[in-house]
Amino acid sequence: MGTRRQQDYGFFGPESVTWKVWSYPTSIVLGFLRAVVIEELDPHLVASVDQSGQVKQRPKLRYDRTMQYFATVKFGDAESVLRASDTLMKIHSRAIGHDPVTGGTYDANDPASQLWIHLTAWHSILYTYEVFGPGKLTPDEETRYWEECARAAEFQTIDPADVPRDRDGIRAYFAAYRPRLVGSEVAQDMMDFLLDANTIVLPERMPAPLRLVFNAVARRAVIATMPRWMRKLGATGQSGFTDHVAIALTRPVVRAVAASKHVQLWALKLASPRTVPVIEPLLRGIEPVNPVVREPAEARAQYGVVDPRTQYAEILAARAVEAGPAPYPFHHREELVAFPA
Repeated sequence: MGTRRQQDYGFFGPESVTWKVWSYPTSIVLGFLRAVVIEELDPHLVASVDQSGQVKQRPKLRYDRTMQYFATVKFGDAESVLRASDTLMKIHSRAIGHDPVTGGTYDANDPASQLWIHLTAWHSILYTYEVFGPGKLTPDEETRYWEECARAAEFQTIDPADVPRDRDGIRAYFAAYRPRLVGSEVAQDMMDFLLDANTIVLPERMPAPLRLVFNAVARRAVIATMPRWMRKLGATGQSGFTDHVAIALTRPVVRAVAASKHVQLWALKLASPRTVPVIEPLLRGIEPVNPVVREPAEARAQYGVVDPRTQYAEILAARAVEAGPAPYPFHHREELVAFPA
């Protein structure tokens, strides 16, 4: 079967900084692992993850599906992005429950929680690109990157106005959010679990010695990008010497992979098979049927998809009268809902 052509460039396109940064090999493992590990410090999020049980039940599938979703938003055509966003809204609409650490209630679609996940991902992908890849963006590119980050927020319940537009704003956001973070026993356990690339990413058919080396280096490379206070909360400390060695070993490997589109596609097939149909047209230089970048409002009108913030308001209104989607049971067996490719 040949590579499927996209209908259009979606909401970013080849001239975007998003394509430049998110298509670099650092995003596949290092950036993704950094993001999901750090996210667990939010007590509401880790309560949702722990009570769902899905991450530990089927870690490789969860990684594969999450990568597929992120790739679809950045590289998929407009209809695929909107359908994937709509699917995720429906999945998250049942992810509500009690957070035993704070005594509050978690809601996977809550805009504040979604913003934490969104910014952690965009910052982690950029930061690993800088550390292990080509280095820092130009000031103009970085401005465009955070503007595009705000555009991507439109496919979640986030108000794009809440997305910082520069590095100082991102630092201020994390500083303000820091008091909410908790290095609970559950968070530390989940962070340790997610730092195991052998469990999360690597295919079982990879030779054991290679898996062992890859996992040891990748774990330490991800930790090397985390600030000291965050490592302390997550009980993921390591020495500065280990940081330098991990970065020195990882950087040339990443850059070698980046030099070959064929190697990138091979690595992607091993790590996230569901993501391949989304990324392959980009790696092979296959233009979409209609090579244009779309506007979210115009695309929603064409495909009849309601924006996430409106959907969320409707969900909250239904809950207010004790209606709406029922919460997932504890450690449920999640249905395999596929995102549109």
